[in-house]
Amino acid sequence: MGDGSVIPKFGSMKALLGIVAGAGASYGIYKLLSVTSFKENKKSAYSESHGPKNNSPGGIVLQPGSLLAKVSGLDVVRGGESQAVDVASSDIISRSPGSLEPQHLKMLLSLLQGSPNPSDRAQILITLGNTAAFTVNQDLIREFGGLHVIAGFLSDPVPEVRVQTLNALNNLSMNLRNQEQLKVYVAQVLELIEMSPVNSDLQMAALRLLTNLSVTDDHHQLLRGSITLLLSLLVVSNQVLQIQVLKVLVNLSSNPDMMDDIVQAQAPAAVVLLFDVRTSSAVLLRLLMFAGNLKAWRPSAQVAEALRRRQDGLYRVLLDESSQLQSKLIQLLSHPDGEVRAQVARVLL
Repeated sequence: MGDGSVIPKFGSMKALLGIVAGAGASYGIYKLLSVTSFKENKKSAYSESHGPKNNSPGGIVLQPGSLLAKVSGLDVVRGGESQAVDVASSDIISRSPGSLEPQHLKMLLSLLQGSPNPSDRAQILITLGNTAAFTVNQDLIREFGGLHVIAGFLSDPVPEVRVQTLNALNNLSMNLRNQEQLKVYVAQVLELIEMSPVNSDLQMAALRLLTNLSVTDDHHQLLRGSITLLLSLLVVSNQVLQIQVLKVLVNLSSNPDMMDDIVQAQAPAAVVLLFDVRTSSAVLLRLLMFAGNLKAWRPSAQVAEALRRRQDGLYRVLLDESSQLQSKLIQLLSHPDGEVRAQVARVLL
């Protein structure tokens, strides 16, 4: 990866887009669909990954009174929701993450680095993710060098460990000072999204982390090369993942400095088909916010003409006079959801 940009290796993904997106786009999604063991029927956008249970094969044996026993029963914070880890003692469950002392965090980081057991690593990462719900612990983990220790497990060979690594980093990234250190892992996170099965826990956890990192404009330049990947995911993923992809796209399109990269990106022709009454309101609202941000951009006539010549560019797909978007929006003016109608009116202005 070159400095100042992140361009995922799309490789052999070109073959399938012609089928999914139509003849107008040439960018493929072979890698995104190459794994068939997709995980479906998840409860929500923030509960697709599940931490290992203490009674699972090869799981951790919690010794009474040990540090891990004292902190393993905390609720895991995952992008707005939490999931309780099974424990034997109600005393463990009632312990607050905020009550952990600095030496406990140091010990957990040391245990993480020294554990040869994947189940142990996943459990420790869950515990660190719990503690990272508190600002004081976010700062302490950074000061102890823990951000890089935890991020080192993004390349762990076990998928569940990678998922729990991303979940922990997601909580840690709610701290702006932590983001300054975590930004160096954006390229690796994008690669995980590209190489993981569509709708998988890994993709969801990685997208949640990118959502946090893109809330401010500070790190948008690191995502300049990711627009095509995000747009391709948008047309092949389920509703839960679509919402998460759109959160990132809305964040990026809110930054005028990113607009040139966004409108020039290769885009599946099928993107425009999502502007439909059959698309869920939750997806439509964010899709319309994204389109509204794009419509607010006003290129010069010369720039618009150059973009119009790119048959598979996002400008041609959504913004050009030849795009189906205008007719799609007019149809949505009769949508039963009032919020959707309001967003449609905003885009049409």
